[in-house]
Amino acid sequence: MLDIGPIHRKEYELDDDRSEPIVIAEAPGRIHYLGDHGEPKAGLYLSSAIDRHIRVAVSPRKDSSIRFFAADLGERKRTTLVNLKYKREDRWANYIKVAIHLFAGLGRPVKGLNFTVAGDIPQHIGMASSAALEIASVMALKGLFRVPMNDQDILDRLAASQEALFSKTPNRVDYEVILTARKDNFLIVDEVLRTVQRIKSPLTGCKILIMDSRVPRIGVEDELSQRRQDLKKGLELLASRKPSVNFRNFLTSELVESTGNLPEEIRRRCMHVVQELRRVNDAGAALQSGDLAAMSRVFFHSHESLRDLYEVSCPEIDWLVKRAQETEGVLGSRMTGPGFGGCTYSFIRAEAMEEFRCRLEDYERIFGFHPLSYELKIDTGARIISK
Repeated sequence: MLDIGPIHRKEYELDDDRSEPIVIAEAPGRIHYLGDHGEPKAGLYLSSAIDRHIRVAVSPRKDSSIRFFAADLGERKRTTLVNLKYKREDRWANYIKVAIHLFAGLGRPVKGLNFTVAGDIPQHIGMASSAALEIASVMALKGLFRVPMNDQDILDRLAASQEALFSKTPNRVDYEVILTARKDNFLIVDEVLRTVQRIKSPLTGCKILIMDSRVPRIGVEDELSQRRQDLKKGLELLASRKPSVNFRNFLTSELVESTGNLPEEIRRRCMHVVQELRRVNDAGAALQSGDLAAMSRVFFHSHESLRDLYEVSCPEIDWLVKRAQETEGVLGSRMTGPGFGGCTYSFIRAEAMEEFRCRLEDYERIFGFHPLSYELKIDTGARIISK
């Protein structure tokens, strides 16, 4: 990743005597291994941070201008506190504005500010680079203004600022993972209880390989919206027979008994969510006990459910997961992200990596897309790295 300290000083012509304070913070991307196609606002996720980050450098200005520089892109944006609002043309800079809005709301001396941004989180494949940029910006400003804020304060205030500036409900789970992650720890994030459980990874000697299928995801929002509507309708119908707050009130056996009169598509969607809730807990237990065979079965079964019940996979993704399942030394594989293309993740022992890559050589010939791959590790959460 770029060393943004010197880049920041050069961009804003700051002296090398460090008379102007510069704070640099970083925040990681994240992966959801299970649970990312559950009931909105009542989900249970198995996730982790990854060793790809967004870094943000910030320093004060003597005037009232707020300036942004994306070092990777060579792009510059600017605004003022008076004009701090969402603008489509400002793209990535809008996420930094959310952090500025947070501290302005706290009454901090937000006047003129310089920002520089750089990162190595793969874009547009569902690794929460936007949330990472928001969190890194908050951490940098927290250091600059010396504000005592714990993770919960940041999460609540950032969510409120994001909603105010973007006029939409933010993804609090992404914030939770990015803020609270620890190196070599999986997280079970509970949206209902607002808790995070850390589980030390037993996957010593394994790598996480992300395969980007490169399938164009065009016009899939209507399909994803329909899935969410199916879940909402299914829960409404189920609640009329058994008063319920969310799908957690149903064991799989109870759901089977209760869904006899549900439309078939709605029944399948609901079944996926209830089974996925159980899979998150099963995976957590397997990770805690070091039962890698049980963990592997959970991940493969989850993908089968996404394919057959929730129906958001596609032939290319299924092919990648199948090749993983056929390779000795692969400890689980599954689709991750919204679906209808996108990525798979696989846990692979180091000695099996070459064989697995060999099995993928036919992908481009069969499907016409050249896949991209990223080797990742489980990493720690957001932090200030330089003052």
